[in-house]
Amino acid sequence: MKLGTLALWALGLAMSQALVWAADEAGMVKTSKGQVSVERAGQKLPATVGSRIFASDRVVTGADGSVGITLRDNTILSAGPNSTVDLNKFAFNSTTHAGAIDATLKRGTLSVVSGKIAKATPEAVSFSAPGMTLGVRGTSFVIDAGQ
Repeated sequence: MKLGTLALWALGLAMSQALVWAADEAGMVKTSKGQVSVERAGQKLPATVGSRIFASDRVVTGADGSVGITLRDNTILSAGPNSTVDLNKFAFNSTTHAGAIDATLKRGTLSVVSGKIAKATPEAVSFSAPGMTLGVRGTSFVIDAGQ
């Protein structure tokens, strides 16, 4: 009986860790063409279709690269060639649609179609590029940060 209890406890612990990890997930790569990578915790990972994106990830496209990412609140990000995008912060409550997005386009181009967070709390959504910060009010836009 003790062995069964221990096994159930271990299973519960493993499931709770998986839920914590899933809660940090910001979104997923929906399209990927050419050279696209995700930099996370000092590692460079290929950004293939289905790859998970987390807050504090950096997404980088090469000269032939482009990527489409759908965040959990249905915000759509599309980065063109030679782009670097930092997802500085992402939080989303799927019940209330409250949350926050803070992203920085370091170089290249980024197209954004805002999702549920921008509709519920537009002041909590911010996109930056060198020399500018854009607050979102529930719309779509393109940012070109140049090289």
